[in-house]
Amino acid sequence: MQEVLKNFIVLEGLDGAGTTTQMKRVVEEFDKMNITCHATFEPTSSPIGTLVRSVLRKEIVTTPLSLALLFSADREDHLNHPITGITRRLDKGEIVISDRYFFSSLAYQSVQCGYEKVLSINDFPYPQFIFYLDTPVDDCITRIDGREEEKELFEQHEFLSTVRDNYERIFSSLPEEVKCIRIDGQQSREDITARIIKTLREYSLL
Repeated sequence: MQEVLKNFIVLEGLDGAGTTTQMKRVVEEFDKMNITCHATFEPTSSPIGTLVRSVLRKEIVTTPLSLALLFSADREDHLNHPITGITRRLDKGEIVISDRYFFSSLAYQSVQCGYEKVLSINDFPYPQFIFYLDTPVDDCITRIDGREEEKELFEQHEFLSTVRDNYERIFSSLPEEVKCIRIDGQQSREDITARIIKTLREYSLL
């Protein structure tokens, strides 16, 4: 049986779905309740994660499989770093919330590398909670276009449509112990945050 990490929360969604915004808002709600919560994200800010971001910003060109392997290496370090790793924080009783996890690799990298191949290099524990911000591709593209920065590697309509299909495949075969909550990403930021907090309370995490 695949390991499930208790008190580990993951936010997933297409580029532009609002995962980063919700991570910040949820942590703010935890702070108001005086509950310690470590916020993190993938790709990370480590040297490996920084290299990944350089590829995503199209500053470095590499093969799709090389990028998938870099994501996996960054995730291994993210989880198991002896000082700052997620598992170390969880072992100390902290709650950890991450903007993206290996589900993003399965959704994005498998478009070019194949689902089984990406799955084989992402044999990592599952989080206790997944909150999937289900946002239409057109809405995501509109939000991305509104940013004052160049589009990243995968921020194209056709690509994101395939990514959305891949997410459906992922969530159809999760372990029973994983709580996967789908949230309408077209709701207001406030309503999305409230739904996340309400769900965590229902499962006695708060």
